[in-house]
Amino acid sequence: MKISPLNRRRLNNFKLNKRGWYSFWIFSFLFFISVFADFIANDKPLIIKYNNNLYFPIFVEYPETNFGGDFETEADYRDPYVIELIENKGWLVMPIIPYTYNTIIRDLEVPAPAPPSKKNWLGTDDQARDVLARLIYGFRISILFGFTLTFFSMIIGVSAGAVQGYFGGKTDLFFQRFMEIWSAIPTLYVLIILASIVQPNFWWLLIILLLFSWMGYVGVVRAEFLRARNLDYVRAAKALGVSNNTIMLRHLLPNATVATITFLPFSLSASVTALSGLDFLGFGLPPGSASLGEMVNQGRNNLQAPWLGLTSFFTLGLMLGLLVFVGEAIRDALDPRKTFS
Repeated sequence: MKISPLNRRRLNNFKLNKRGWYSFWIFSFLFFISVFADFIANDKPLIIKYNNNLYFPIFVEYPETNFGGDFETEADYRDPYVIELIENKGWLVMPIIPYTYNTIIRDLEVPAPAPPSKKNWLGTDDQARDVLARLIYGFRISILFGFTLTFFSMIIGVSAGAVQGYFGGKTDLFFQRFMEIWSAIPTLYVLIILASIVQPNFWWLLIILLLFSWMGYVGVVRAEFLRARNLDYVRAAKALGVSNNTIMLRHLLPNATVATITFLPFSLSASVTALSGLDFLGFGLPPGSASLGEMVNQGRNNLQAPWLGLTSFFTLGLMLGLLVFVGEAIRDALDPRKTFS
């Protein structure tokens, strides 16, 4: 695909911002690892060969009877008896970390929370769950939640800002008064009320936060549309009979894209922080879910186990720091007044 000279200059400026460029690749690498969390940290084998047949327990549940056991329920691959049955007639390959985010480790040498060891690289929490496994899964769900919330917030916010700015007048006035009232509603209180009625989950939290997060995009898009709607080329398009939708999408929206893209990394970091904060307060994901906020809460409740607090603190700090550095690099790359050498 051919890149325009303007976008090529922006891309070169982004690359020349070393802090942002390296942060982008570090963040991409960490996210790539977390995407394959099920293959890195799991209490099920990646592959089993038994009686010359191949099995993939990560994708399919197999009863113990498939491997010569007695029970019709799913095989417990951490049970030495099941492992012995499989190895008698084949072999199995376990992930690097043989625990998933909710695996209860029952053979700890010390009471939970256990300190870091060769078996549990970052120790365990107070429920005897591997911290590193929970960290990988928690990183993934935080980023996916942030991406999803940011994407839908951008669509709603950009659409609302475009309509306000393009039509102006009573439409703009009505939307502005509505936003003033809507933004005054305390989000945390709404979550507390709903948490007493339904069990919050990923999609419930996404919908509730989406009700309020879209307003952050309205201002910049509205201002751009208000500025550009009376320019000569827009008036000429109207005189030629071009529809409002075409003018908004083809002629005005590209001008607002720069401000929107600049805002995205900061919106993503705010979304991750919002989910972590709700998990920390107990109004986030269901108990037992892989959550960075819940790991922070574990660190607060177990001061005698500093590895819990330090792990969650450095993970959140690194994640948000990388996103901020990437956001600054994108902002500077899109700014025509910025040059790098």
